[in-house]
Amino acid sequence: MLDSLLKPQSVAVLGVSRSAGKVGHEVMVNLIQGGFEGAIYPVNPGAEEILGLRCYPDLASIGEPVDLCLVALPVSKVEAAVKQALAANVGAMVILTAGFKEVGEDGAELEARISDLCRQHRVRLMGPNSVGLINAHHKLNATFAPVMPPPGGISVISQSGALCVAILDWAASQGIGLGTTVSFGNKADLNEVDFLEALAEDDETRVITGYLESIDDGERFLTAAQEAADIKPVVILKVGVTAAGAKAASSHTGSLAGADIAYWAAFKRAGVIRAETFESLFDYAQAFAMQPLPEGRRLAVITNAGGPGIMAADAAEGSGLELMSPDEATQDALRAVLPPEAAVGNPVDVIGDADPDRYMAAFETIQAGDFNDATLLIATPQNMTRPAELAHRLAQAHDGEKPLVAAFLGGDEVEEARRILTSLNIPCYSSPERAVRALRGMVDYAAWRNRPPRVVTRFPVNRRRVDRVIRWHRRMKLSQIGEVEGKEILRAYDFTIPRGRLVESSSQAVEAANQIGYPVVMKIVSPDIIHKSDVGGVRLNLATSDQVRDAFDLLMLRSTRSLPDARVRGVYVEAMGRRGREVILGMTRDPQFGPMLMFGLGGIFVEVMKDVTFHLAPITADEAMQMLKATRSYALLTGVRGESAVDLEAIAGGLQRISQLSTDYPEIAELDLNPFIVGPVGGESYVADARMALRPQEVAK
Repeated sequence: MLDSLLKPQSVAVLGVSRSAGKVGHEVMVNLIQGGFEGAIYPVNPGAEEILGLRCYPDLASIGEPVDLCLVALPVSKVEAAVKQALAANVGAMVILTAGFKEVGEDGAELEARISDLCRQHRVRLMGPNSVGLINAHHKLNATFAPVMPPPGGISVISQSGALCVAILDWAASQGIGLGTTVSFGNKADLNEVDFLEALAEDDETRVITGYLESIDDGERFLTAAQEAADIKPVVILKVGVTAAGAKAASSHTGSLAGADIAYWAAFKRAGVIRAETFESLFDYAQAFAMQPLPEGRRLAVITNAGGPGIMAADAAEGSGLELMSPDEATQDALRAVLPPEAAVGNPVDVIGDADPDRYMAAFETIQAGDFNDATLLIATPQNMTRPAELAHRLAQAHDGEKPLVAAFLGGDEVEEARRILTSLNIPCYSSPERAVRALRGMVDYAAWRNRPPRVVTRFPVNRRRVDRVIRWHRRMKLSQIGEVEGKEILRAYDFTIPRGRLVESSSQAVEAANQIGYPVVMKIVSPDIIHKSDVGGVRLNLATSDQVRDAFDLLMLRSTRSLPDARVRGVYVEAMGRRGREVILGMTRDPQFGPMLMFGLGGIFVEVMKDVTFHLAPITADEAMQMLKATRSYALLTGVRGESAVDLEAIAGGLQRISQLSTDYPEIAELDLNPFIVGPVGGESYVADARMALRPQEVAK
């Protein structure tokens, strides 16, 4: 798809210098020393020959087709160079020069003109402000980076040129092979989505890794990332996340959500493994590139020291991996090859004086067993360990059926062993925690690959009722949809809503309460009072007409004192529902990825502990249930210490209905059902309070 860029047959460099240290000169050196087998054309009107190659005054004088044109000229000369390249019908272009939109308005205007020119001529542009690209399998090093790693299965896309160079240096120093490496810079044309699509189809790429600072088109990214992840692992380090937008969120959902939450939700939906650090980016990449995917989450640990074994066990339990004890037959086999003081549970401790023979006896026994889906071998450098020999023999013994990772702890004593393991496709880490984290990434990705087909349920709803409410709010220029009309919308989506009525006087309140039936709850209704409890605007469990009459007067008085300018529409009288477990269901609309659903338990769990989970809409029934299970307080819903379990299906169904509402109505910016009262299995679950906010009319689509 991007062959002229990633697999060119000829490369021209505009701005080649005779002087070492100049960008154009270093690019030429890398092209030549990298062994590029196509034609290389240096372009410099002031030289006849550079680095032993004939130099051309301009692209037109080459007289041969040019697939890839690299521009390494001062920023003032770039626009003319681009026009020259387009006139010569180059296949693709990389602008290495910096000084465009990253430096100010003038640079942004110049960048826009250049990208428009390329778009008009249908020539793909990478950059500007790029370090260039490498395709190690194609022997193409079109960068000014000082090193080139060996060919391998890990491909890299990076928005940062400096980090791209750091990645190349790190990979070369570790002997880790890379495939295609691109520094796409300012993304004037080509961006992360284009390279995800291209590398997904690249047979030589086993793992796609990326460093991203921004994602310009969330919907397109989701599609491309998911399609790529369906074929091969995608690992992304995303930085630069801040609060989503500069608005003051009016709901719990909006206040708890931010750009970082949105990226987590988007990556989860698309099957992207998110690296939290530069270190973890390549911890994951090595594991994916070198080992098969696990079939489950059962981990076996072999160690020659108790402490590191405990570290591995703690890390495994904390990340959701399982350390199952070997079956009796496997334990008997281990006892036969290990000394009496060895531990044959999990971790298997071969004890400190273990030599490679003992390690291999234990490893081969565990490899033949059926109690684990992956193995972690830990070694600390004792006198008898002989790490280099152990590394060779471990790689030879591994049958490749289940993933194997190693953690060789120490410094110089294990450095050679680490290099040996890496060269033989066994990822080796400096700590058990890093190894376990990499395995957890593999487990998560394998589970995503084996996910059931996504089937989103569509519920029958009354959209006419919703349209009427939204039209009225637009006509009245109201952005907040309060409880009364919010519940009207939710009733249209088949939520259970207690009987209620808006009243404007104490006598109407008593009449409404008599019709509804006691006890009742009463709440102030005003578009200017979003959080009613903050102004004392709620009265509960009113059982007589006198209490209702007094409550009406008190609510009106409190609202006047707290917010004298508030537009008070009246008081909402509603049947007092049965007690149950309070949860919050919500939605906030991320500017990049669209509606994000939220679930959490009420009270302290959301206010203090922030124990909530998010997922992008639309969601399936299974995804809704997974949202519940992802909270730390999930056990409270299933029944603990004698309490009955609540109706989990009612919560999951509510999340799906909110999902449908938010996709049906992009005008709704955010909403909260807070609280949503959940009864026992087979009991009643209902909306106790609700509020919504509309997007500004000019951005609602």
